[in-house]
Amino acid sequence: MKSPRCGLVVLSAFFSVIVPALGQDRRATVRIEVKAETAPIADAEVFVNGVQLRTNAAGTVTSLLPFGQAMIEVTKDGFFPATTTIAIDEAREYVVTLELRRKEDLEQQITVHATRSDMRIQDSPIRVEVLDRDEIDEETMMTPGDIVMMLNEMAGLHLQALSMSQGSATVRIQGMRGRYTRFLSDGLPLFGREGGGLSLLQIPPMDLGQVELIKGVASALYGADAMAGVVNLISRRPESKPVYEFLVNQSTLGATDAAFFLASQLTDHRQASLLGGGYWQKERDRNGDGWADLAGYSRGVAKPRFFWDGPNGRSAMLTGAFTYEHRDGGTLPGSVLPATGAPYVESLLTRRFELGGSYQFLVAKDYVITARAAVSEQALDHHFGELRERDRRETVFGELSARATWRRNTWVAGVAFDRDAYRPRDVPRFTYTFNTPGVFVQDDLAAARWLSLSASARVDFQNQYGTFFSPRFSALMHWKGWTSRISAGKGFFAPTPLTEETEAAGVSRLVVRGPLVAERGRSASVDLTHTSGPFSYTATFFASTIAYALYVERTNRYELFNLAGTSRNLGAEFLATWRKEPFTATASYTFVNSTEPEPGGRSTTPLTPRHSISLYGSRQKGNWRIALECYYTGTQRLEDNPYRSHSEPYTLEGFLVEHRLGRIRFFLNAENLADVRQADWDPILRQTRAADGRWAVDAWAPLDGRVFNGGIRAQF
Repeated sequence: MKSPRCGLVVLSAFFSVIVPALGQDRRATVRIEVKAETAPIADAEVFVNGVQLRTNAAGTVTSLLPFGQAMIEVTKDGFFPATTTIAIDEAREYVVTLELRRKEDLEQQITVHATRSDMRIQDSPIRVEVLDRDEIDEETMMTPGDIVMMLNEMAGLHLQALSMSQGSATVRIQGMRGRYTRFLSDGLPLFGREGGGLSLLQIPPMDLGQVELIKGVASALYGADAMAGVVNLISRRPESKPVYEFLVNQSTLGATDAAFFLASQLTDHRQASLLGGGYWQKERDRNGDGWADLAGYSRGVAKPRFFWDGPNGRSAMLTGAFTYEHRDGGTLPGSVLPATGAPYVESLLTRRFELGGSYQFLVAKDYVITARAAVSEQALDHHFGELRERDRRETVFGELSARATWRRNTWVAGVAFDRDAYRPRDVPRFTYTFNTPGVFVQDDLAAARWLSLSASARVDFQNQYGTFFSPRFSALMHWKGWTSRISAGKGFFAPTPLTEETEAAGVSRLVVRGPLVAERGRSASVDLTHTSGPFSYTATFFASTIAYALYVERTNRYELFNLAGTSRNLGAEFLATWRKEPFTATASYTFVNSTEPEPGGRSTTPLTPRHSISLYGSRQKGNWRIALECYYTGTQRLEDNPYRSHSEPYTLEGFLVEHRLGRIRFFLNAENLADVRQADWDPILRQTRAADGRWAVDAWAPLDGRVFNGGIRAQF
């Protein structure tokens, strides 16, 4: 029999080994070091498995974590975020070092796609202005439902309301009418010819990663519809880490926005994103005359995108979209027009489908072949009081191009086809189908270290208006901290009955005088930029002409015809920026002298302010961002306004306050703090009906007045 003393020894040995093992702390210390160019970064936000921490003066932070996977994300103002994952399986100290990249460093590597050669922005002879993701992010909180304000705040662009009752708007580039601007989505004309009208109010910015703007005639690059320039909306690409982003917004004037953006890496080579949202606005009568100063609408948008990055330089993108909107304006329910004692209601039902894609691959390791295609269809059901106009607008686009580099040259050559069809069910006399095949070529030459040249040309064979040759030349020069670009081009526009005026009044009453001829445009510009530390200055001088410009007579009759003379635009832009963390400031001034040969003699183009000034400043520190803005709009000539011939100048002020709490951001935005409204000067309604059937005058100042909006934006 064993001794009891021996049993005690065995039990003691068991507990001395097993009990400490069972009670061992299964956690480890993780020390995170945050650096940029080997220098420590203090006060950086560190999220460890969702828990928020901050680095100390030495750029480090320590956390006690359990065994398993740990997700670490670091963010800091002025830097791009960094993420990593570590596996913790031992009770020891882990050291994790994360390097942050300054945003300025990446800004120097911005690639622009609208020039076709996919060059860095600082190397492109063609001047391209870019809104980056941070600026788009800010504008999304100001107007989550559309991109109008985002474009209006760029120098040289002016937002012009088209319809008092429907709230549609267009953006004029350097005084040229909105129909001359071509809107693209990832290089695809998905918005058809209506990109400058109501469609601008139906494009949410939440899924945009970059906006590119080319000013001046760009028909050599993109054919017709590009006499004023090109706006290319670049989508956000999914990253290695999934993005789940949600936004809810409410305004004091009855606007409600609810949207989401999802993006994820599906496999090693496939990614996908999805934008979806609902947008609502209640009709609002701000001056008590029974007329809706804000049109009411209900809109739904769904936009999936798929991306593929394959081996050997192959890549593909497929995008689709569906938009449904019902919009109401005119007299409010229960109200009537004072002049007639009867109601006058306008409504518009929109259904739009879009489908497009691109495919790129290498041939013999030297040639990049790119194929693009897009189709879109927009069905409209429009009521102008007692009149009803139903129509369908179809566009088809295809393009095949090759790009290669030879010595100092980068050349692009290709063929393209555009089809634009208009099918008005209730006014069939305006039916048209435009088929426009074309060929184009572009060559960018690095002539010297201080000089780059770009020449492009395009020939379009329009089935109704003939053959058009569109050249463009640009030059880029560098010397001693100065940069200058010179550009000149020629283009055309195939006329249709769809103008800014018919957007507001319809085409039922429109009379076309004689056969129309194609509009022909020329433009030239020169700019000079200098950067000194945090300051950057740019001065641009531009000029453009349009021969045979379309003109809509509205004073005594509603008639469309070509002008015999030439429309002219002369002007200048001055832009100054100052960036020094955590501050950013921008000031711009635009002068536009735009004239056209009206039947009674040459006059200033209506609704085009000669002087515009914008001031913007922001401070982003820690979890807070505050932005202030101020805009001045000068006098504009008015057309067919019974109360005045020229508008009054006005100033608008606003601010944005944003606070970040972990992955959730709260924001409050204010516009038009002084409550400037056009109704403060004159009535909105006319005493007699206009020749085109309208009961309201043109909008030359804000109609809605002061408005606050706020909401929550969350990202997981």
